[in-house]
Amino acid sequence: MFCSACGAPIQPNFNVCPNCQRPIASVVAPPLPGRLDRHLRTVGILWVIAGGLFLIPGFILMLMSNVVRLGIPATETVPRFVAPLVLSIIGGSFFLIAAGGLLVGWGLMKYQPWARMAAIVLGIVSLLHPPFGTALGIYTLWVLLSDQGGMEYARLAHSA
Repeated sequence: MFCSACGAPIQPNFNVCPNCQRPIASVVAPPLPGRLDRHLRTVGILWVIAGGLFLIPGFILMLMSNVVRLGIPATETVPRFVAPLVLSIIGGSFFLIAAGGLLVGWGLMKYQPWARMAAIVLGIVSLLHPPFGTALGIYTLWVLLSDQGGMEYARLAHSA
């Protein structure tokens, strides 16, 4: 151990530097990371991946909504209108879910204050999508709803 002022070697039990007579500040160990701190980045990455995966069916359904009109005879006016509309609505829903997953994942990795509550809501909704959505929802809720999770996330968001 060395003095931070003069660089002289000092013993660990000294309170004052024997060379320059300056008080030696006690070394404070950094706090150990909690469960939230250890798992938050992983949860964020998983939400980004889930959001990216929801983009695939969104693109496919939007493409199909434009192509399906060609397969329906011109004499069928109602199906030519309804089928592309339904496919577009479903594809748009996938895009909204994808955007939610991507934003929540990014927000968790950047310690955004709003991301914790949004991830909890998406985690609860994803419980209804077995098997992977359920696993992601359980993991998200396990990480974010710990005993000290709210206070620890607020600390991380404030320091970022």
